Amino acid sequence: MKVFNLCCDQDHAFEGWFDSAQAFDDQLSSGLLECPLCGSHEVVRTPSAPRLNLSGAQPPAVKEPVAMSNDDAMRAALLQMARTIVANSEDVGESFPEEARRIHYAEAPKRSIRGVASKDEAAELADEGIEVMPLPFGHLLKNPVQ
Repeated sequence: MKVFNLCCDQDHAFEGWFDSAQAFDDQLSSGLLECPLCGSHEVVRTPSAPRLNLSGAQPPAVKEPVAMSNDDAMRAALLQMARTIVANSEDVGESFPEEARRIHYAEAPKRSIRGVASKDEAAELADEGIEVMPLPFGHLLKNPVQ
C-alpha cells in the first residue's frame, strides 16, 4: 500500500492510498482522482518524506489535522458540513468496519454511516473495494453541533 500526499488546484492538501505507484498513475490519467473538499480533478502529487523502519527508532507521534481560521465563513461552512453529515448518516461507532462490510455485501440496508476505524481497518476496507473517507473534522461530530 502506497500513501501519497496530494493537492488540488485550490491548494487543498489530502492523502491518497494506492496499491502501487502505477495504480496512482492509472487513476490520475483516467481522471478518477478528485479532491475530497472541492471535487476538483486537477490533482498533483506533492513531495513527502519516506518512512524508514530503523531498529531502535521511535515511532512518530500521532498527530491530528489542525487548522486555525479567523474567517467566520470558513468555520460556518465546516459546521454546516458537520450538520449535514450528522443529519444524513447513522452513527455506528466502533462497529463501522463491520457495518460497512455488511452494507457493501448487501447483508444490511444501504445507507450512509459514520463511525470510527483505524488506518489499518480503513486500508482493509479499501482493499475490499469499500469506499470510505476520513472526516478531518470528526471531533465536531462527537458533540452536539451548535
